[in-house]
Amino acid sequence: MIQEEWKKNGFVTEPVPAGVDLKAEIRRMCQEKNAVIMAHYYTEGIIQDVADFIGDSLALAQKAAKTDADIIVMCGVHFMGETSKILCPEKVVLVPDLNASCSLAESCPADEFSAFVKEHPEHVVISYVNTTAATKAVTDVVVTSSNARQIVESFPKDTPMIFGPDQNLGGYINEITGRNMVLWNGACHVHAKFSVEKILQLKAEHPGAKVLAHPECKGPVVKLADKVGSTAALLKYSLADEATEFIVATESGILHEMQKGAPEKTFIPAPPEDSTCACNECNYMKMITLQKLYNTLKYEWPAIEVDVEVAEKAVRPINKMLEISAQLGL
Repeated sequence: MIQEEWKKNGFVTEPVPAGVDLKAEIRRMCQEKNAVIMAHYYTEGIIQDVADFIGDSLALAQKAAKTDADIIVMCGVHFMGETSKILCPEKVVLVPDLNASCSLAESCPADEFSAFVKEHPEHVVISYVNTTAATKAVTDVVVTSSNARQIVESFPKDTPMIFGPDQNLGGYINEITGRNMVLWNGACHVHAKFSVEKILQLKAEHPGAKVLAHPECKGPVVKLADKVGSTAALLKYSLADEATEFIVATESGILHEMQKGAPEKTFIPAPPEDSTCACNECNYMKMITLQKLYNTLKYEWPAIEVDVEVAEKAVRPINKMLEISAQLGL
């Protein structure tokens, strides 16, 4: 039984005994408990290295829906754990730190978004996966950055739509599809901070480098990019393209997989506007540490729980996304 004082910060705070090989013990416990570790590309490299599966939001959702593990450990942010629990209600879903939230999800409170939806009757409601379960519950179909365009285009062009919460991604989809979706005013604190001026400076210093940008970035940054896409799409492009230098405008955790996949290439993190830091990190993703992962597996806490009624409503738009994605071969 975990002592209550260990729980006060949203994760197990018991110190790990000296000399413990955390990676080896984590893998041993996974085998013993039939647990699977899923890690987002934005987590620390050491977390990605110990995971069973690494991916972006769509891939993690698809893996959660198919896994036969008894325990899913989601090394990512809170809404990702919720998505796994909604898709696998019979499984134990753990997140190593319950404080690992998401600025984009926080920018779209469910009650305010529900009121916004009611102000636009007869609109198809499309929500980015970076939302809470309660926000998904007032949504018709969920999308990710990798399938948003295709899912939007699967509806007739004259279909009135709401897109939330990321106004940058929604604006980008409007621009490339010719749609006129009504946009919720939300943004990711990481992707909204990239500096056009600093990227241009890096381009001057590295004239042969290609710019890779996530569509959650602001429009001027996206316009500089040689490739716009999800984390998985940017990774795939960087490994396949003949260029040897890349300026990467997304959360810097993805550079770990890029460098592993192409050690001969140079990957330069695009810097934020308001900092002298050379990279742009998600403080929430970086809350997931190896020690917290070890304790989470050891004590099987903290576990994600989703209200049954909310989950029943939220699973429908997630399943709709998976259904359309399968139909389109995504």
